[in-house]
Amino acid sequence: MSSTSMLAPPAATASASVEETRAAYRKVAWHVLPFLFVCYFFNYLDRTNIGIAQLQLRTDLGFSDAAYGLGAGLFYIGFILFEIPSTLMLDRTGVRKTLLRIMVGWGLVTCVTSLIRTPAQFYIARVLLGCAEAGFLPGIVLYLSYWFPVQRRARITAAFFVAIPTSGILGSPVSGWILQNFSNAMGLHGWQWLFILEGLPSVLLGLLAWFALTDRPQGAKWLTARERDIVIGALEAEHRAKADRRHESLGSVLRDPRVWIISYVLFASFMVANTLTFWSPTIIHNSGITHVVNVGVLAAIPPLMGIIAMLLVGRHSDHRMERRWHTVVPMLCAATGLALLPVFRNDPVLSIMLLSLVATGHYSSLPTIYSLPSTYMAGGGAAGGIAAITTLGSIGGAIAPSLLGLIRTMTGSFSLGFQIYAGIVALGALTLLFFVPGRLLGEGAKPEI
Repeated sequence: MSSTSMLAPPAATASASVEETRAAYRKVAWHVLPFLFVCYFFNYLDRTNIGIAQLQLRTDLGFSDAAYGLGAGLFYIGFILFEIPSTLMLDRTGVRKTLLRIMVGWGLVTCVTSLIRTPAQFYIARVLLGCAEAGFLPGIVLYLSYWFPVQRRARITAAFFVAIPTSGILGSPVSGWILQNFSNAMGLHGWQWLFILEGLPSVLLGLLAWFALTDRPQGAKWLTARERDIVIGALEAEHRAKADRRHESLGSVLRDPRVWIISYVLFASFMVANTLTFWSPTIIHNSGITHVVNVGVLAAIPPLMGIIAMLLVGRHSDHRMERRWHTVVPMLCAATGLALLPVFRNDPVLSIMLLSLVATGHYSSLPTIYSLPSTYMAGGGAAGGIAAITTLGSIGGAIAPSLLGLIRTMTGSFSLGFQIYAGIVALGALTLLFFVPGRLLGEGAKPEI
């Protein structure tokens, strides 16, 4: 039986008009996405604001590039340890309890980071932040799969992921403003105020999650009975289509070669992400931009380009029901930008243009990478698969900032690090293209309007 026929909806869903279906999913999107978007905005901001805080923090505390890079990467130690169990817990206990635990925890750790004085304290704070945040991203990607069928998932995931570049666009200038204007206020450094003022909103959002979200469509009182039938019917049809490819345990997930290949692709993507996040302000500063507020403003340009590309690629991927090429081409663009950055490192205009190319490639590939597991997995298998891929891919996030900082300390420049990372990203794209045919991902389903 073809995947198209296997995805045929039940009668209740099939009888729904195009407008009814669109209206139902518009309502779901407006109830689910805005709050999750704000949560992810602060999640990413609290994880990465060390990138601009270090412009003052390293001078005040005397940290070397290697110490800073190591601390930035140690975040992923706790992240990796607890990512899978935290995501599996969301599948069992629901998103409300999970976000309450995760967001209050990471918000408090972010605030406490303002108290660090030594590299060891910095390392401990970063590990604890990773422990607190573990499970947020794969958990939300899984949660979105409870509401949106595979034919709509890339564009919805893209809309959610817009929070990442938005945190750069809005967060970088605001962070720069805090550093500039709160320095020595009440006896605290600007970077200390940065962690406090950007950590508290996460605590509040964690408390609000209990009231703002609904765990499953079956409990959504804000949907009419007809709308619930449309949403639940489409998901049930999708799960029936995956019945012969279902993973029943974490062990079966880890025995799937596709999981390891997609994990390597995400590994490469996370290396790009953390290169952008933790070192873009330094790259812009070294190109000739010296004022900290200007650095913050200019650092917002690459993420803005990423937003546009992400939304376009996500929508086009759903329209064509194709994931691999929509991942491969953006990643190769990111690799090209990384390879050329060292050549133009002293030119601020070209440096920002190349950072924008890297950001565009990286951000636009994220929704399709994260759509791959749920394309052919369902239920607990999807939970384990998304968590395993995120966990294994996060190793790239752990390695990237510390390795780049070490290379820069040893060689005096970023050049060798960028060239190595460009090769890793290009290899990830080509590995996905040649070793995971579309048929192994369940591609070929009929696109949904």
